[in-house]
Amino acid sequence: MFSEEHKTAGVAYPQGFKAAGVRAGIKKSGNLDVAVIYTEKEAAVAGVFTKNQVAAAPIRVSKIVVDTGTAHAIVANAGCANACTGEQGLRNAEKMAEIAAAELNCKSDDVVVASTGIIGVNLPMDKMEVGIKNAVKNLSREGSVNAGNAIVTTDTYSKSCATEVEIGGKLVRFGAIAKGSGMIQPDMATMLCFITTDADIDQKLLQTALSKITEVTFNMISIDGDMSTNDMVTVLANGAAGNAKITAKNADYEKFYSTLESICRELSKKIAADGEGATKFLTINVSGAENFDDAKKVGMSVAKSPLVKTAFFGEDPNWGRVICAVGYSGVKINPSSTVVKFGGIEVYAHGVGVQYDEGTLKKIMAAHDIAIDIELGLGNTSATVWSCDFSYEYVKINGEYHT
Repeated sequence: MFSEEHKTAGVAYPQGFKAAGVRAGIKKSGNLDVAVIYTEKEAAVAGVFTKNQVAAAPIRVSKIVVDTGTAHAIVANAGCANACTGEQGLRNAEKMAEIAAAELNCKSDDVVVASTGIIGVNLPMDKMEVGIKNAVKNLSREGSVNAGNAIVTTDTYSKSCATEVEIGGKLVRFGAIAKGSGMIQPDMATMLCFITTDADIDQKLLQTALSKITEVTFNMISIDGDMSTNDMVTVLANGAAGNAKITAKNADYEKFYSTLESICRELSKKIAADGEGATKFLTINVSGAENFDDAKKVGMSVAKSPLVKTAFFGEDPNWGRVICAVGYSGVKINPSSTVVKFGGIEVYAHGVGVQYDEGTLKKIMAAHDIAIDIELGLGNTSATVWSCDFSYEYVKINGEYHT
């Protein structure tokens, strides 16, 4: 579904979109650090933002943009989060939008702004202004890769994907870039995700779809249990595909919804797999719960357990750590009906450990992708959480953090 050609095109794959990423000297590394995504044709905009009460200045500004219902651009930087920077930070976030708007000939409340990086540092606005202007000059249909690289911090690579689907007899395209590697815990992660589509869809339906999809994708990942100050997911839909406008939850809406969900799920898994210092990608499937919230709580309890995560890093099939995390999840369980499996092999069932073939399980534990299945036997609801292990490198990265 997600071809390499589409992936490279990213946010510039849908009709009418351009992107760019440039160096402005905000990152200490000197790498790309300012990105702009633009559509000349006005787009419906939707957004989902961090629930951290210490939200960064760009979050406050971008919420206002989303409330207007339309946007033309996204401008983002890495290397400085512009969080916990008071009124100066708010003015700087507003200035980002103003500079981009002047260059793009649109209104400042048509520009979503985002920042990621170190907290408590003011944006160097002289560098930011030069960077934004340079990015606008370099906007192109080939600019998504640079834009994606300009928003990463401790990521080992920029996450991107793109796809297409027929809606109402028209080919509708979707593209996305995202960053996220550490300080990952819904709602949401230290994550920026920008999605573009040339679908024509009512803004309120777009927001409804994104909000619902986020709950089962981006809000189902955890790297380390920390909730960032800067997280956001935004979608721009400019209608350039020419499909009949989606104004109701009909068959066209279902196609749009399922495609957007597949993109968000793909990016969620990439973010979890690229956790800081990660050597394992953990998929935690919880089934047999009485409701979704219970299933999620159990999955998140396992995903956030340092003992579970370090066990998988050491390739130790210590199922006791998993069932322990299930037991303190806050969900009422029945140990006699609970089953835990690693890679499809039962390791705990109905209150006791299960004998297993050590050679087979050793191979499972040595793999990069490992599934942990937890069957509660209490109901018919399931949930999937994505996470990773904790390695020595995680401590090193966060002990020496800089961008």
